[in-house]
Amino acid sequence: MESDLPPHFKLILGSSSIARRSILTDMGYQFTLMSADIDEKSIRKEKPEELVLALAEAKAEAIMQRIPEDVKDKPTLLVTCDQVVVYEDAVREKPSSVEEAREYIRGYSKGHTATVSSVVVTNLKTGFRKGGVDRVEIYFNEISEEIVEKLIEEGMVLKVAGALLIEHPLISPCIKEVVGTTDSVMGLPKELTEKLLKEVLATT
Repeated sequence: MESDLPPHFKLILGSSSIARRSILTDMGYQFTLMSADIDEKSIRKEKPEELVLALAEAKAEAIMQRIPEDVKDKPTLLVTCDQVVVYEDAVREKPSSVEEAREYIRGYSKGHTATVSSVVVTNLKTGFRKGGVDRVEIYFNEISEEIVEKLIEEGMVLKVAGALLIEHPLISPCIKEVVGTTDSVMGLPKELTEKLLKEVLATT
């Protein structure tokens, strides 16, 4: 896929996520990487949609403070993102312990959860910013205790919101239905990202 970004525009992905990097590459974009060091726990909102937008905006602000002025003077778009998992109306971020990750995964067995992902695009030269949110519903078959323990032992589930990795070869056979897109579950909804990039570009 070819990107729609004008040749003179630079793109920065403000994320250290391998999955997001892979999705943006798959969309045809060339970009540089920066990550934001923010205290996510200090930002609290009542609704998950408000929380992920606030976190993505905070990441953008943190990264912008570290970008040299000469880069800001050039046409550059910054993409920042965040994601939470919502289970029984409770927001789940990255598990704080092995025990919490285990509890999360066990809860999904024969159950249902949702991912809420935000994307924020900022034009560094003009300061113009647009953001949006995408939600995906996920339904599970049974997840055996053996699978739970293998996932915990491997450790990747400890690094993602809600200890949720639907693309993982151990979990994917346990998925009953996904209402939405896999790229959104993985942290970067393609359609929303394209839409926001175009809208921010249109204001330049």
